[in-house]
Amino acid sequence: MKVLGDIASGNCYKVKLVLAQLGIAHEWTHVAIGRGETRTAEFLRLNPNGKIPVLLLDNGEVLSESNAIINYLAEGSPLLPTDRLTRARVLEWQFFEQYSHEPYIAVARFINRYLGMPEHKRAEFESKQTGGLKALGVMEQQLGKTPFLVGEHYTIADVSLYAYTHVAHEGGFDLAAFPAVSTWVERVRQQPGHVTMEQFL
Repeated sequence: MKVLGDIASGNCYKVKLVLAQLGIAHEWTHVAIGRGETRTAEFLRLNPNGKIPVLLLDNGEVLSESNAIINYLAEGSPLLPTDRLTRARVLEWQFFEQYSHEPYIAVARFINRYLGMPEHKRAEFESKQTGGLKALGVMEQQLGKTPFLVGEHYTIADVSLYAYTHVAHEGGFDLAAFPAVSTWVERVRQQPGHVTMEQFL
């Protein structure tokens, strides 16, 4: 299988992390957002939404949206529980990540890291801080009770939230104010097969 993505993107890093932890052979093709490579006719034929990551399966099928991709990859592995309620808890956290976490923490990071904090984006950057802190507070509550987001075991729910949380400081968020989240970040880093963004940059 092949992946089109930018490893510095948290959404793409999720896919890389799951592939590494499950030992799945793949080919990675770098796609540069800043150079308009997601807006070419060739790319838009694969994903009309013009976003990365994109997974190209050996049978010709194409899958986009990071959480959908990692759910597909994790099927049948310990990273995706089979119990009905626990699996729903995984989805619950993944929806939380996309609607209550990523729009704040990832966007603030994008403005700072990818755009270099242009003055006309500073107000938008500042506006993301409250929502990002709220999301981290929700995670802090859960991780103060359980070692991982859905309980005692590491799952793709953790992968989904770890991707942007562990680089939240690049968006202006100080994890020192969230000790349970900080401890969880270290716990995720200790999982077998863990790889970092920096290994591929």
